[in-house]
Parts: sequence; structure tokens; C-alpha cells
Amino acid sequence: MRNMKDSGIEWVGEIPSTWGVGRIGGLYSLRNQKVSDRDYPPLSVTNKGILPQLETAAKSNAHDDRKLVRIGDFAINSRSDRRGSCGISPYEGSVSLINTILAPNTEMVPQYYDWLFHTIQFGDEFYKWGHGIVDDLWTTGWQDMKKILIPVPSIEEQKAIAHFLDGKCAEIDATVSEIESQIASLELFKRSVVTETVTKGLDCDAQMIDSGIQWIGMMPSHWRIIRGKYILTYRQKPVREDDGVITCFRDGEVTLRSNRREEGFTMSDKEIGYQGIDVGDLVVHGMDGFAGSIGISDSRGKASPVLNVLDTKQNKRYIMYYLRSMAYSDVFLALATGIRVRSCDLRWNKLAELSYPVPPLDEQEAIVNHIDTIIEKTDAVIFDKKAQLQTLDEYKKSIIFEYVTGKKEVCA
Repeated sequence: MRNMKDSGIEWVGEIPSTWGVGRIGGLYSLRNQKVSDRDYPPLSVTNKGILPQLETAAKSNAHDDRKLVRIGDFAINSRSDRRGSCGISPYEGSVSLINTILAPNTEMVPQYYDWLFHTIQFGDEFYKWGHGIVDDLWTTGWQDMKKILIPVPSIEEQKAIAHFLDGKCAEIDATVSEIESQIASLELFKRSVVTETVTKGLDCDAQMIDSGIQWIGMMPSHWRIIRGKYILTYRQKPVREDDGVITCFRDGEVTLRSNRREEGFTMSDKEIGYQGIDVGDLVVHGMDGFAGSIGISDSRGKASPVLNVLDTKQNKRYIMYYLRSMAYSDVFLALATGIRVRSCDLRWNKLAELSYPVPPLDEQEAIVNHIDTIIEKTDAVIFDKKAQLQTLDEYKKSIIFEYVTGKKEVCA
């Protein structure tokens, strides 16, 4: 057990008794040279480090008023809403003026301080030294940043800690990447089940015929192909005084905004053309349907006319899954005639002219029950894997803080 002492730094707490304390201004000097991104490639300061800007973004946003970054400089975004956006630059280039560029000016191990500055605790301390009126205008400049107290281990300990965290966090990141890949595969599996089942049915021995529809291909011979206007009804319902606003999300949930989140939406002052939506209505988003914004409403409320509210004597969930399968297969994008990138107009006139494979009602119900069961089971696995990601994220943050502040010692 190593001897500890109070660091005198609230956000750090105890540190080993052999460690010192210093200010950022004693370890770094400010690099504040103005350059043009025509002479120095534009870089972005992100929570994943210093990265080159995309070529298209660079060309469309050329600026002469930038800051120079040398290889090995530490860059940190000074805005409070970008906490954690910092890192050692592996490139020479230019960054926007909102960033603070620091050059090491004494014997030190920059990688150790890179880990220290990425802790949540330092981010909160950095925020406290800032000034402004609202979060996105709250900044911490060099005059304040240089006064922040930080722990100063010996050079050998800085090397050991940086080396340990490099290896340990790389292991954690590899595990995270594998779990994220598994989640992505499970999401694709759900989509494949939907697409396969709504076009091929559940009977592997069923006689098949060519549907004549490119994105459907072969289908059971006893199914029919019917245009939407013969099986769907477009509804326009009145709005009630106490109706809340309903949104059709890209994950297929159709619910009151208040059930998910309120921020990030553009609210209409006059609500021109708003319509009523009831629980159980089939809803297709006229602009985002291509991305999966197709579902059954779980709420009563009102929505803008961009949402198509539909009724049918067919199984609504079967129709919903079929339309989603078209979205998953990029059929809507292929049929799009507009100029907006990654968008297409899915208003009623187009939905009415689409061709729909229509099994008997009892078969539609069986298909829906099968898909619902598969999705429920798969979502349970995805939920567990996302919980693993959360645990790994918390573990990674914990070990970084514990080692950079000396609460845990790197074994020789």
C-alpha cells in the first residue's frame, strides 16, 4: 500500500505522497500562430483526438483565420459543449479559433497528460474555469486554463502509467468494437427476418411463383399482388384541444414526443394542416419513411401533414413490416425522384400506387407473430450487449482516473 496525501485539488483528491502538483501553464506554453487552411491542412479536434477534416468539408469551408498545430501539440476545444474533445496531434495542420493549442515546454510525457485531460473529472474542472452566458457560448481560455492545478508524477511514473493505459484501453476498445459489431449484425438479422418473411412467408415447402415485382421476386403462389389504393385508406382526422405532438421516429416508434424527448425538434407556431392520430393507426413518415420511420401509433395526439395516417382491413403490422422491408432494402431510395440527399417523398399518392404482396389474413397474422417473436428475442440480446458496453465505458473511465491520479499503481 503506497502512502497517499491530499493533493489540495478538489477534482483529483488524494495522490501518492511522492507526487507533486503543478499548473498547466508550467507544463505547456500557448501556441497562438494564425495560419490559413490553404497552407496547412484543416484538422478537427474531436473526442477521438485530432483528425483530418473530410476533403469535401475542407474545400467548402476554407478559412484564412485558423490556428497552427504542430505534430505533438496538445489541442483542446475551449467550448463547454465539446468537453472531452482534445488530444495530441499526429498531424501538422490548422484548426478553428475556438481551440487552444499547447506546446510542451518542459521534460514531461505528453501521453500521460493526454490521458489525464480526457478524464470526466478534468473536463468538469475545465468547464468550471470558463466564462459565458449559455453552454454553447461558454468557453475556457488560456488565461484561465493555465491556472488549473494538476498532479505531477515522476517522469518514470508518467511513462509507466501512459504505457499501461495505452495497452489496457486498447484491450477494452477492442472488446467494445467486437460487441458493437455483434449488435450491428443482430440489427441486420432483424431486418433480414422481416424482409424474408413478408415476401416469402413461413412455409418452406410452399409453391412459389414470380411476383413480377423486382424487390419481391418469388412469392407463394396463393398470395396476391395488390396496389395500395385497393387495400389502404388515407385518413385525415380532426385535432383535439388537448392533443400532444406525435412523432414517427426512424426506429419505427410512433409516439408522443414527450415520451421520448423534447429537445432537438422544430416546433411549429401555427401548426397548419395538423391532423389527429389515434392509438393503432398505421403511420408512414412522408420524408423519413425511407429510413424506417414507419410504425403503429401507441398514442393519441396530433402531427404535421408530413405523416401519412393509414387504415386497412389487412393486418396493419403486416403492412407495416412490408413497408419497412422496402426501406431496409433501399427500395424507396431507388424509386425517389427528388434532389434531397438520402430522402424521398412517400406521400399517399405514391404509397397508393405501390404493389403489396397480400397473403390470406390468417397467414398475415402468423407472419406478424413470427416476426414479433424474433424481434423481441433479438432485442433482448441487443439490450444485454448495450448494457455490457455501458459497463465497459464506466470501467474504462474509472481505471483512467484511478491510474492518472495514482490511486492505483502500475505494477512493475
